[in-house]
Amino acid sequence: MIVFVRFNSSHGFPVEVDSNTSIFQLKEAVAKRQGVPADQLRVIFAGKDLRNDLTVQSCDLDQQSIVHVVLRPQRKDQETNTPGGDKPQSAAMGGSEREPESLTRVDLSSSILPTHSVGLAVILNSDCENDVPPPGRPAGRSTYNSFYVYCKGPCQRVQPGKLRVRCSTCQQATLTLAQGPSCWEDVLIPNRMSGECQSPNCPGTRAEFFFKCGAHPTADKETSVALNLITTNSRDITCITCTDIRSPVLVFQCNYRHVMCLDCFHLYCVTRLNDRQFVHDPELGYSLPCVAGCPNSLIKELHHFRILGEEQYNRYQQYGAEECVLQMGGMLCPSPGCGAGLLPEPSRRKVTCEGGNSLGCGFVFCRDCKEAYHEGECNALLEASGAVTQAYRVDERAAEQARWEEASKETIKKTTKPCPRCHVPVEKNGGCMHMKCPQSQCQLEWCWNCGCEWNRACMGDHWFDV
Repeated sequence: MIVFVRFNSSHGFPVEVDSNTSIFQLKEAVAKRQGVPADQLRVIFAGKDLRNDLTVQSCDLDQQSIVHVVLRPQRKDQETNTPGGDKPQSAAMGGSEREPESLTRVDLSSSILPTHSVGLAVILNSDCENDVPPPGRPAGRSTYNSFYVYCKGPCQRVQPGKLRVRCSTCQQATLTLAQGPSCWEDVLIPNRMSGECQSPNCPGTRAEFFFKCGAHPTADKETSVALNLITTNSRDITCITCTDIRSPVLVFQCNYRHVMCLDCFHLYCVTRLNDRQFVHDPELGYSLPCVAGCPNSLIKELHHFRILGEEQYNRYQQYGAEECVLQMGGMLCPSPGCGAGLLPEPSRRKVTCEGGNSLGCGFVFCRDCKEAYHEGECNALLEASGAVTQAYRVDERAAEQARWEEASKETIKKTTKPCPRCHVPVEKNGGCMHMKCPQSQCQLEWCWNCGCEWNRACMGDHWFDV
């Protein structure tokens, strides 16, 4: 397989390796290409300075993974590992060859699940030698996904994710962590974790975490959005809505930690969005609570609503911005096609939709009736009918034609005549002039032409007139 090497944070180049290639062999390949001593190279991947005796497979390097190699002699106080040399104490004592602090093996699910659910990391590291790996996955690799992201690239959906770290100073992935993150707050809160940047001449010590989509190879700057409430359904819990057992699932942060499959969560979001029933929280923004209505269960990480898809997510952002303006005592421009949020002074009746920076349309309107600005009182009829609350205009002629009762009366007037006795409208849809009232109490026979009771004169003069 191919891994991409970035030497001293320069442009990357491909190196062909296999799953059993050691890190020292990778250093030798880079040293030969760059003309530098192999023992002065350090390989940085996922926040760790990789030991010489580790293999590509044990470091969780996938196809087209990006590793950083820096030319920096190790200090005397650091342990030097050479091929065939003594292994670190943890390995000598029978410990796992995997580095427990590596970001490829971090599991933060216990921070969103109840305390009695802690232990998912055991699933992560419980690979059995006799297990048959799924197609496309190297032998010995776990099928448990620690992280999920929304891929904004080619996938456009929720995918397993990869956690990575870089130096907040030079923005290179050459920082080695002092210790791995233990909860989602360590990852999401900036500058909470520290380490040492291995890039030459960079004094950076602050860690900056980011995520990549694990479903396809990604470029350096191609990142994805972390969804910390979505996790693998390792407990086979049924969805609260459809009762199916699916994975992954979203775990609401209510006391009961209700579980919902992603299809039902998408439907839940779309339905609430169409009804504009999202909750506006002053601190969190436009969010949703647990579908069961549990208290204090609003979703704090609003990126979860990216599951709506690009078009619906844009609508979600628009509605959220509008709700924020209204909650602040503002208003929306009533001009058709505009709807810009405005925050005029409370006492100002004449409001202008500011046109600066192409954010407004310049429409000047009355704050009370939302019509074009006018002097004097607003139209009382409009106020009584509630039309002042409309954020759009209706053509008067179209309004006349859209009145159901008025249109019905006009149709009856043109196509019917009243019975001479009971005055019930009777429609003539063909035939002769001899009519009979359809009312059972009346049953009068009368002439459509002259409007009187049917007689011999009508029969002789205009029985079959058209």
